[in-house]
Amino acid sequence: MKRLLVCIDGSRYGISCCRYAAWISSKIDLEIEVVYVTDLRQFEVPFVADLSGSLGIQPFQAVMGQLQELEEKKAEATLSQAAETIKEAGYSKPIKRTHKTGFLVDSLKELEADADMIVIGKRGENANFATEHLGSTMERVARASKKPCFVASREFKPVKRVLISYDGAASCQKAVEFVKNSPMFADTQIYLVTVSPNEEEEERLRKLKVAEDSLIEAGHQLTCQMLHGETAPAVIDYVRQNDIDLLVMGAYGHNRIRQLIIGSSTTEMLVGCQLPTLLFR
Repeated sequence: MKRLLVCIDGSRYGISCCRYAAWISSKIDLEIEVVYVTDLRQFEVPFVADLSGSLGIQPFQAVMGQLQELEEKKAEATLSQAAETIKEAGYSKPIKRTHKTGFLVDSLKELEADADMIVIGKRGENANFATEHLGSTMERVARASKKPCFVASREFKPVKRVLISYDGAASCQKAVEFVKNSPMFADTQIYLVTVSPNEEEEERLRKLKVAEDSLIEAGHQLTCQMLHGETAPAVIDYVRQNDIDLLVMGAYGHNRIRQLIIGSSTTEMLVGCQLPTLLFR
């Protein structure tokens, strides 16, 4: 890894992103770019639309100019705070600051071109509303990105215990290889867990054994276990019982139509686990 892309806003999740970025940089020598994207939707809400009718076109244009000027100042202050937070955590290299206007997902292909991992908050500035849901931007980024996505929780916590939720899929193979080879996990306790319905148990055990041998061969401290039941509830319970600090897993492996009908275990685990999650596509 050479470059980390940190997506922030003005929320506490943005600060958490910065602290996790600093933690990653303490394990891996890399460059950090912090990006703030002004969401165009804030200039399309009914309040702004109403102003055009109540004020008239010229006063409305003046108000819009002031709103955009305030947003520029907010972006500058947020980026400065992010850089300061990362430096206070021990990062000493220059930090690239990027401000864009539009939608983060639309800019993602360009932004992630030179990045090896994306850090983004689980939720954003509207985190105090509809708390049972994920941030829509985070989910869209995780689905669209071709790079691993580190989804930061609300508060930073040192990472000592890491759980890999493993099902043998290609995305999970990527996760195992990353954990196996990355200095990020050199001094962490690794938990390797699979959840299997009875009819697939033999095949799951075979794949689990291959992953287990690979991680042990690389010198990791490892606890390996098979669970039974529904994937998301079983993993969420295991996370709570074992005081896990970071969840690593494959993400959004099924098509969107299937997820509309029966839901996504990825989303269920992100909502149910109050900890950061590293996602692989």
